[in-house]
Amino acid sequence: MYYEMTVAGLTRRLPLCRLNDDMMIGAFVIFGDVELTCACAKALLEIAPAYDYMIAPEAKAIPLVHEMARQSGRNHYLLARKRPKLYMGDVFEVEDISITTAGEQKLYMSAADAALMRGKRVLIVDDVTSTGGSFRAMEHLVNLAGGIVAGKLAILAEGEAAAREDIKYLEPLPLFDKNGNPLK
Repeated sequence: MYYEMTVAGLTRRLPLCRLNDDMMIGAFVIFGDVELTCACAKALLEIAPAYDYMIAPEAKAIPLVHEMARQSGRNHYLLARKRPKLYMGDVFEVEDISITTAGEQKLYMSAADAALMRGKRVLIVDDVTSTGGSFRAMEHLVNLAGGIVAGKLAILAEGEAAAREDIKYLEPLPLFDKNGNPLK
């Protein structure tokens, strides 16, 4: 089963994936779709508030934040990693719960990246928001680092996230019942 939608002027068919016995989600993946990634980056930059740095969670948002940095002429963006790396030095850590990740996950940021954000306006970017857990975790990281959250952007707002006023997004993405029908 698929759900067809248009985002940033491009139409894509999203495979429906079973989340549990009663619900399915549309799998929106920009990996490998350069045209879609570039179009979404352009559209998000058009609605972005003023900012000094962008940060995104690993992994699906990486090509998006990279393309946004490239198109905006900025030479740097920040990532919240799923695991600390040896080269990161001291790290900040927060917990996140996402419907597309089995259970709880942690996000990590290096002290060097935290120092860059201190006192700066930071734009949080993600591909899809549903429960808002990733945005909450990212916001916590930015606050721990002494940064100022300039705004939160996503390509898609899934389910009830579309009603949130604190997140700007390009298109809503419904949740689906077990038969693939959009839930209201």
